[in-house]
Amino acid sequence: MLTVGDKFPEFTAKASLGSGPEALVTVSSEQFAGKWVVYFFYPKDFTFVCPTELVEFSRRLKDFEDRDAEVVGGSTDNEFSHLAWCKDHDDLHDLGYPLIAAQKLAPALGICDPVEGYANRATFLVDPNGVIQWAAVYNGNVGRNVDEVIRVLDAVQSDELCPCNWKQGEATIQA
Repeated sequence: MLTVGDKFPEFTAKASLGSGPEALVTVSSEQFAGKWVVYFFYPKDFTFVCPTELVEFSRRLKDFEDRDAEVVGGSTDNEFSHLAWCKDHDDLHDLGYPLIAAQKLAPALGICDPVEGYANRATFLVDPNGVIQWAAVYNGNVGRNVDEVIRVLDAVQSDELCPCNWKQGEATIQA
């Protein structure tokens, strides 16, 4: 699995952005050049834990925008599955970020389940230079804590020594 200090792979992927008639789009790493990006991957569409995360990331988009960070979700399902799921699930109709079809990107990141091949529940914070600054993988039955993703984004953006449980606005360590 790629980790902190590794370059995030360049990619182009089909995606779904919401559930409207213009929902099918193409997303590439080039469009995020020079930006902070939160990439999060989940195992499968039409499951139970995954939509709770998708909804929370969407609900918290303003928090990411306030930090000049883009959000991109995805799984190894294709863009048509993403679109069908967004149309089918009331809470997913208006996601404000793309869900990419990560059939090539997930293996390049090293986050695929070795038996089933789907993407594990993984999160990457990528800096404006395309370098991974944080990587986390969760058990498939356990949803992420979006507050923790934001907390870590604040910490890595601060470029300071941040103690355990540090939150934005608190003192950092002066060495």
